[in-house]
Amino acid sequence: MSQRIVILGSGESGTGAALLAKQKGFEVFVSDKGAIPQNYKDELVAMGVEFEENQHTESFILNADVVIKSPGIPEKNDIIKALRVKGISIINELEFAARYTNAYKICITGTNGKTTTTSLILHLLQKAGLNVAVAGNIGVSMCRMVATGNYDYYVIEVSSFQLDDMYEFKADIAILCNITPDHLDRYNYELQNYVQSKFRITQNQDENGLFIYCADDELTTKNINLIAGKAKRLPFSYGSEVIPGGYVINEQFHINLDQNQSNQFNMYTSELTLRGIHNAYNSLAAAMVANALQIRKDVIREGLMDFQNVEHRLEYVATIRGVDFINDSKATNVNSAWYALESMDKPVIWVVGGIDKGNDYTMLKELVKAKVRIIVCLGVDNSRIHEAFASDVDMILNTSSAQEAAHVAAKMSAPGETVLLSPACASFDLFKNYEDRGRQFKAAVKTL
Repeated sequence: MSQRIVILGSGESGTGAALLAKQKGFEVFVSDKGAIPQNYKDELVAMGVEFEENQHTESFILNADVVIKSPGIPEKNDIIKALRVKGISIINELEFAARYTNAYKICITGTNGKTTTTSLILHLLQKAGLNVAVAGNIGVSMCRMVATGNYDYYVIEVSSFQLDDMYEFKADIAILCNITPDHLDRYNYELQNYVQSKFRITQNQDENGLFIYCADDELTTKNINLIAGKAKRLPFSYGSEVIPGGYVINEQFHINLDQNQSNQFNMYTSELTLRGIHNAYNSLAAAMVANALQIRKDVIREGLMDFQNVEHRLEYVATIRGVDFINDSKATNVNSAWYALESMDKPVIWVVGGIDKGNDYTMLKELVKAKVRIIVCLGVDNSRIHEAFASDVDMILNTSSAQEAAHVAAKMSAPGETVLLSPACASFDLFKNYEDRGRQFKAAVKTL
C-alpha cells in the first residue's frame, strides 16, 4: 500500500510537492485553510490529486504518513499541534525534493541580502555554462524542478521558516549573509531561537562542505560555536583581511580561498554593477562560491560587472527632470532600509512606512540626518515615523497611495536628488504584498 502524503498549503511549493509526490507513487492529498488559486487548482485536477480548500479536515490529515507543510503555517496552528501530538513527521518541500536529487546544493539564508546573493550566484553559474536551477524562496519550487528537470546544481534561497522544517537536508555550500532581529513573533520573541533557526543551514554538513559567512556580523560570529557541522569555514569582510576568505580593502575586492596564488581573484569595487557596502557583501559571497567551484576568473569578473539586480531590490525605475527614482519595496525591515540609504550618493526624498513590526528606527537616525532631505510617508499610521525623524529632516509628508507618494515626492524633489521607496515596513495595510507596492510605485513614476 502506498504511503499517504498530506500537503498543507497549495501555493507554488505545495503544488510542486504534490507533483513530485504523485510522480513517486505516493497517495497525495492537499489541504488549504484558504482558497486555492485557480491555476494551482487546475493543475491538481489534471494530476488527479484530491484536495480541499477553505478548511483543514482533521480526519483527512491525521492519517498521513508524512506531512509537507507550507513555511507560512506556524507551530501554534491547531492542525500542526494535533499532528505533533500524533507524532506524524512534518517536513517542508525542500526536504522532500532533496530526497530525489543528487545535485550539488548551494543554499543561502540571512535576514537581508539573500535574494540578491542567490540571484547573483545563479547568474555566475549560468554564465559559466553550468546546468543550474534556482529554487526555494525564489522562483519555482524545488520539487517541481526535480520532477520536471535534471540539474547538476541548485541555488536555493532558504528562509528561517523553511529551515525549521528541514532535518536530513544537506547543503554542499551553506551561506549565511547576516542575522538581525526579524520575524520574532514566530520565535516566542526570543532572538536566540531565530539565530539557531538560521544556523540550521549548516546542519548535516561534513568536512567536504563549505560554510560561507559574514565575519563582520556580530550575531553570526558570536554564535558560530553553535554549529554542529564540520564544514570548512570561509568568512567574508568589508575592511578586514580574512584568509582564507573574501574581503574588500581600499576599494579592492579580494577572494583567497586557499594558499594557491593562482586561484586568487581580485577586482575594484568600482567595477561592480551593485553599489553600496551591503552589495559588496553579497558580491563577495557569490564570488567565493564561483571561485570554490573553479569558475574561470574572467567569467566571475564579467558576471559581477553585468548582473541586473532583482525586481524591488534597489531597482532603478527612471530619471525624470534630473531626479532618479529607485524602487526598494522589498525592504520590509529597518535593516534593509539602512542598506538602501547607506548606498545612496545623492540627497534623498525617502518614501517610507507601512505596517510597523515594532521597528526600532534608532539605527537609521544618523543616516537620515546625513542623507535624507524630506520624508514621504506611505502608510495608514505614520505616527512612529514622525516621532522618530521629526527633528532630522526638513519636512515629513503623509500619503495614502503609491500614486500619491510618487507625485508628492516628485513635486518636492530637485534635480540631482533621488526619490527612494524603501519602506522599512510590511505592506499589508495598503497593498497585497511588497511586489504589489513596488509595481504600483513604478507605474505611478511612469505617469509623472
